[in-house]
Amino acid sequence: MHPVLFHVGSFLIPSYGAFSALGVLVALFLAQRTARIAGVSTAQIWNLSVIALFAALAGQRLLLIAINFTDLRSHPRWMLGLAMIHHPLLSAAGALAGLMAAVVYARAKSMPAARTADALAAPLALGLACEQLGALVAGSGYGTETGVRWAVTYTSVLAARWSGTPLGIPLHPVQAYSALAFLTLSILLLVLMPVCRQAGDVAGLWLIGAGVAVYITEIWRDTEGRGTLLRGAVDGPQVAAIVFVLAGGLVLRERKVLEKAPAHESELNHG
Repeated sequence: MHPVLFHVGSFLIPSYGAFSALGVLVALFLAQRTARIAGVSTAQIWNLSVIALFAALAGQRLLLIAINFTDLRSHPRWMLGLAMIHHPLLSAAGALAGLMAAVVYARAKSMPAARTADALAAPLALGLACEQLGALVAGSGYGTETGVRWAVTYTSVLAARWSGTPLGIPLHPVQAYSALAFLTLSILLLVLMPVCRQAGDVAGLWLIGAGVAVYITEIWRDTEGRGTLLRGAVDGPQVAAIVFVLAGGLVLRERKVLEKAPAHESELNHG
């Protein structure tokens, strides 16, 4: 595979960054369509997405600086190299920072929480699919060793340097599995979005679908840097996936309870 998409002199364009940027663009433009379906301001959805993106990037960079602060004081030029590092902890920090920024903006603009989440669900799944394709090309988040015919074998020294990818060993293309899962989820949510009766249902389905996709694909992903629990039975992302599924079920169940409540109250009033 090719961690570097192309370079001009000493200036490198990493494949992971290029595919991630493509994912951001397609997600932003898709969000304009889903916002109209959900009945949310397209301008506010665009602003919220951009703010969340910059917050996520800032959160990742600040964590990188904090982790490598001592080394950076001696070698400040390494800051450019840190842009090539991919790690689950950085992804989690970026996601948390982006989510917090999105919540703050949405509350400040009095955006309806459930419908806003519905509008962002399918675009987010599509953006993650593109991000995983970039990880496949770059060797980031690589899979476990395997003998299947569709295995990928990395040979680039840059893949080993930037992502710790083992070289010369056939690996599960788990990033492709994940990309396919998120693409399927995005399409499914787009199909279901116009027919969902209650605000928040699409977001709940996203939580369940994303949780299932992450939990299953992590079976074939190398656990290096991902943390393990229960003597290796599950890793960190799988724990998060379980939380996602439970949260999605709670969102869907809560909406159904709220839907039944008025009818119950009406019966009491008639009685």
